[in-house]
Amino acid sequence: MAATDFPSEIAALRTTLGTISAVVDPDALRARIAELSEQASAPDLWDDADAAQKVTSALSHAQSEVERLSGFERRLDDLETLVEMAEEEDDAETLADAEAELVTLRKDLGALEVRTLLSGEYDSREAVVTIRAGAGGVDAADFAEMLLRMYLRWAERHGYPTAVLDTSYAEEAGLKSATFEVKVPYAFGNLSVEAGTHRLVRISPFDNQGRRQTSFAAVEVVPLIEQTDHIDIPENEIKVDVFRSSGPGGQSVNTTDSAVRLTHIPTGTVVSMQNEKSQIQNRAAALRVLQSRLLVLRQAEEKATQKELAGDIKASWGDQMRSYVLQPYQMVKDLRTEFEVGNPASVFDGDIDGFIEAGIRWRRGTDS
Repeated sequence: MAATDFPSEIAALRTTLGTISAVVDPDALRARIAELSEQASAPDLWDDADAAQKVTSALSHAQSEVERLSGFERRLDDLETLVEMAEEEDDAETLADAEAELVTLRKDLGALEVRTLLSGEYDSREAVVTIRAGAGGVDAADFAEMLLRMYLRWAERHGYPTAVLDTSYAEEAGLKSATFEVKVPYAFGNLSVEAGTHRLVRISPFDNQGRRQTSFAAVEVVPLIEQTDHIDIPENEIKVDVFRSSGPGGQSVNTTDSAVRLTHIPTGTVVSMQNEKSQIQNRAAALRVLQSRLLVLRQAEEKATQKELAGDIKASWGDQMRSYVLQPYQMVKDLRTEFEVGNPASVFDGDIDGFIEAGIRWRRGTDS
């Protein structure tokens, strides 16, 4: 096997890091950190808890971005030193360590490079994700619950805070639908490539004859609304229904009619919330998600109009964007990017970064 050309490999990684730095602009980030630090030190900061949370979150995110870039610089410097030591002392073990670090650096820098592709209007937002069971009966409801766990485990692996806003349980097993937030910057940019129809093929655990079953679930991802988005919804365009929250099998979560369902009459968009304790809290949460969905609708309409004017109308998403096959073989494959993994168990346990990165690169290619 040919020896690794460390100087050229490290030079290539430095070039990639330089390209990323030019996009991220650490000098602008440092100026932003100084501005946010001044706001964070104001004595009346926590008089408005929501505003304070946004300031501290933005400050933490900016500091992490600068530290991430500095960290890669240090790792490249350390790798060069490690290679020099190994070659001077003809130390095969240290050289093997350098090889392993090179592979890890290449992977980590590739992931950071993908992040720089997230430059869409709403990519930096937090995300609201809704999963709905599709065709396939009880297997589809079970699949929807598997996907919910998969995304929550993905967030947990990265230390991203989440909040489940609404769950509608199916009668026998699984979920009819579930909605949750991922409360971290760029959650929408990352998870937006997960939107679409997911397909599961397996031996059904609910079929006493042990037959293979194909089931479907839909994933919707929208950016979390912000006050500056100006999505005003007239009261006469919203139908409000209240009902009693329920858990699996109809078990009561609480004994008051605190759950809220909002229907946007002009578009038919429906949002329900039941996980907060009061009707007022559920209505506020439902309104926020409704505004987020209407924001995406408005963006889609604007994009469609632009494509029509340009004479370039084409569907960019197929009906099935990913297949999870457990039988007769083990494979999870994205049908848009061709990215695949032969270990569905790890994917369902939240190991989906490869799919997300491939999806972001694919989207940039189709948009360009």
